[in-house]
Amino acid sequence: MFTTWDGSEQQSRPLSARVRQDEHAIYFLVDESGEKNAQLERYPAVSCAWADNGNYKYVLVSGQARLTNDRAKITELWSKADEAWWEDANDPTIRLLTVAPERGELWDSPGKAVALVKMVAAVVTGGAPEMGDNAKVTL
Repeated sequence: MFTTWDGSEQQSRPLSARVRQDEHAIYFLVDESGEKNAQLERYPAVSCAWADNGNYKYVLVSGQARLTNDRAKITELWSKADEAWWEDANDPTIRLLTVAPERGELWDSPGKAVALVKMVAAVVTGGAPEMGDNAKVTL
């Protein structure tokens, strides 16, 4: 999920991320029109979230976003899945949204059965359940 701020509330939407760790960037191909584009111009701070519910793993990355018309990078990142939105990488309405990550957080929890046992034990003992690892990173 890609989340922006409009000055009064957050707005989230699913976008397909291309994470390039070696470039310290998360890329998205987006349309030139759209509410998020105006939001990014005024409020470039965004967050991106990924969830693997089946394995109880969650990641949140926040950083600064910018929108460009970098045709070479758009062509480089183009994939067959993008044809659901545009005919090809040469479509003039495609824009490159780049997030420069600044902070990240990871939650890695035990499986469902283990989590349930830990929650029941916490209720019985009156303590807080130890639900797995959590790590924060400033990038």
